[in-house]
Amino acid sequence: MSKHYDTIIIGAGIAGLYLASKLPKEKDVLVLCKDVPWECNTFYAQGGIVTALDESDIPIHIEDTLIAGAYHNDRNAVEVMSRDSLLIREDFVQSGMEFDTDEEGNLLYTKEAAHSTERILHAGGDATGRYMHMFLMSQNPHKLQKNSLVYDLLIENGRCYGVRVMINYKPHTLYANSVVIASGGIGSLYQYNTNSRTVSADIHGICVEKGIELKDMEFMQFHPTVFVKTPFARKLLLTEALRGEGAWIVDEDGKRFLFDYDERGELASRDIVSRSIFLYKRKTGKKVYLDFSMFEPKWFKKRFPNITKTFEAIGYNLPKDRVEISPAFHYANGGIDCDLEGRVPGIKGLYVVGEAARTGVHGANRLASNSLLEAAVFAARCAKAIVNDKNCWEKEPTFDKDYDTLLHEENDKKYKHQLRKIMWDDVGIVRTRKGLLEAKNFIYDTKSKKIGRLLELRLNTAAAIVNAALRREESLGSHYIEEDKD
Repeated sequence: MSKHYDTIIIGAGIAGLYLASKLPKEKDVLVLCKDVPWECNTFYAQGGIVTALDESDIPIHIEDTLIAGAYHNDRNAVEVMSRDSLLIREDFVQSGMEFDTDEEGNLLYTKEAAHSTERILHAGGDATGRYMHMFLMSQNPHKLQKNSLVYDLLIENGRCYGVRVMINYKPHTLYANSVVIASGGIGSLYQYNTNSRTVSADIHGICVEKGIELKDMEFMQFHPTVFVKTPFARKLLLTEALRGEGAWIVDEDGKRFLFDYDERGELASRDIVSRSIFLYKRKTGKKVYLDFSMFEPKWFKKRFPNITKTFEAIGYNLPKDRVEISPAFHYANGGIDCDLEGRVPGIKGLYVVGEAARTGVHGANRLASNSLLEAAVFAARCAKAIVNDKNCWEKEPTFDKDYDTLLHEENDKKYKHQLRKIMWDDVGIVRTRKGLLEAKNFIYDTKSKKIGRLLELRLNTAAAIVNAALRREESLGSHYIEEDKD
C-alpha cells in the first residue's frame, strides 16, 4: 500500500500533536504513533510547562536557561522560546486547556531547580503532561494511526519523499510533501531511564545512516530523583517540583549532603545534583533518599496525587516515608540539527521538532520544565514553515531497498540489553576516555554481527553519543569526564 499525504508527522507527543493542530484542517495530514497515543514522554511529564510570567520576566528566564545550559545554548533560540512562551500560554488557555488555579481562578505557578522564580504551570497537580496530551488529542483534526513503526526515511537527491513504516506489523510505503520527525529522544538506550518504552532512538539512527547531522549528542541529561528498584525499563520519576516545593535529598543518616557540592543544595541544576548524588554514593557507599516529611499530608496528596497513588501501590506511605533514589537518564539535550523553523539542513521537505530536535535551546543541560515549552514553541513555528514552504512534488521516485523482513534477528534482545548496560556504565553521568573507548568497541563489534535493522539503528545513535563525548575532552554541563585511573 502506498499513499501520498501533504504532511506526515512521526510521533504523537506534544510536539507532533501541537504541530498537527496548527496545520489547516483541509490538508491531508497523517500522525504516526508508534504504539498507543499515550505511550510517549509527554504523557509521563510530571512537573509542568515553563512560561515567562510577563515581558519583564523574559530576560530572567533567558538567563536562567543559559546558566543551566553552561552558556553552550544558541542564545537566539532561547530568546525565541522565552518570548513565544507568552503566546503559547495564551493559546493553550484560550483553547480550553485547564491548568491548576487558585480559588479565584488565577493560574498557579511553581518553582523548580535553577529557576529564579515561580514560573511553571501545572495541571492535575503532578500530571501536567497527561493533561496536556489528552487535551491535544482532543484538539487534533487529522488522522492518527496507531501501531506505526517507521524504519526508513525515503530520501533522494536532497529531498525527503516519505517513510517506510510497519503499520500493525505490515510494511507500507507512505509518500508526503513534508515529513516531520517528532519521535522524541533516545531513552531506551540506557539501562536506567524515565522514558516511555517507545523512545528508542530509531529515527536518530536513520539520520546517522543518511548523513544527517546530529549535534550536541554528548549532552545527555540525567534526572537526579528516580526510583529505579522496579523491573520495568521505565523507572519511576519523582518530579523536580517536589524539591521546588521543599523536599530534601538526604543520605541514610539524614544528612543533606548536596550543600557540600553546591550552595544551592537541592535547587542546583540537574547535572550538578545528579553528579553529586553519583559521586557521594561512590565515595561513602551510602544510600540516598528523597525526604518529604516536611509536607502536610492533605496538601501533599492534592499537589502530587499521582506520585501518592503510584508509591502507595508499591507499599509507601507518602509523605511520611522517604524513598530511595538514584539518577536515571531523562532527556536528550542534543538531537537532529535544524533551524528555528524545524527545517533539517540540506533535505528539502524534512523537519524535526521536540526532543528529537537540536534547536540549541538547552545547551549543555536543560533547565527544568523547558522541554514541553520548547516542543510547543518550535512546533508552532514549524507548522507555519510547512504551510509557507513549497514542498509539492509530482514524480514519484523508485526506492528499491526494503528491510521489512529484517527488522529483528534472533540475538537482538541480548545485544540490546548489553548495549543499555554499557551506555549506563560507560556513557552515563561520569565518563572516562577508557570507558568511552570500550563502549565504542562494543558498538563496532556488535554492528559486525547478524543483527536486525532496529538494533542497527540504536547502535548508530549510541555511536553518535559516544563519538561526541570522545571529541569533547573537557567537562561541560551534563558531559562530565574524569581522568582515567591507572
